[in-house]
Amino acid sequence: MQATQILMEEHRLIERVLTALQTAANHLSQGEEIRPAFFINVALFNKNFTDACHHRKEEGVLFIAMNEAGVPTRGGPIGVLLAEHEQGREITRAMKDAAQKWEAGDLTARAVVVQDALGYVTLLRVHIHKENNIFFPMADRLIPLDRQEKVATDFERIQQEETGEGLHEKYIALAEVLEKESLKRI
Repeated sequence: MQATQILMEEHRLIERVLTALQTAANHLSQGEEIRPAFFINVALFNKNFTDACHHRKEEGVLFIAMNEAGVPTRGGPIGVLLAEHEQGREITRAMKDAAQKWEAGDLTARAVVVQDALGYVTLLRVHIHKENNIFFPMADRLIPLDRQEKVATDFERIQQEETGEGLHEKYIALAEVLEKESLKRI
């Protein structure tokens, strides 16, 4: 499988969680009850799957291959994507912190959770669109075929050695739980 296809499949899982997050944030903003733990679990998904697995493949393998193919790391598309990854990390940390404050009894933190959740959803939807429709097709054109095969092999190595066996299955299951919880009312 082509390396960019692997990343796009992971995007579909991330998008499922984004939809659940948006649904839950909208319910919360309308005064409906959602557990603070829902947002903490989304933050854990973002940190452990989106960042530690997916972004690790992009930043540690694909972006390097793109740089070797002549795309500068600073400025241009790689620089933009790296900045968006960092912005997503910051929003995720802020959402988790606010959800923990809310869980500890600070009801004013609910509004911060909603704001951060919806901000993250907006950021990631635009980010994924850029990668799927602009950056990945560019990578497919610029990275030589033999190097693309090495990128896919390196993705597999990251999956097996660094992020651990069964990670995808664990986060697919978490995505399903989050989807169900976002649709039900407490």
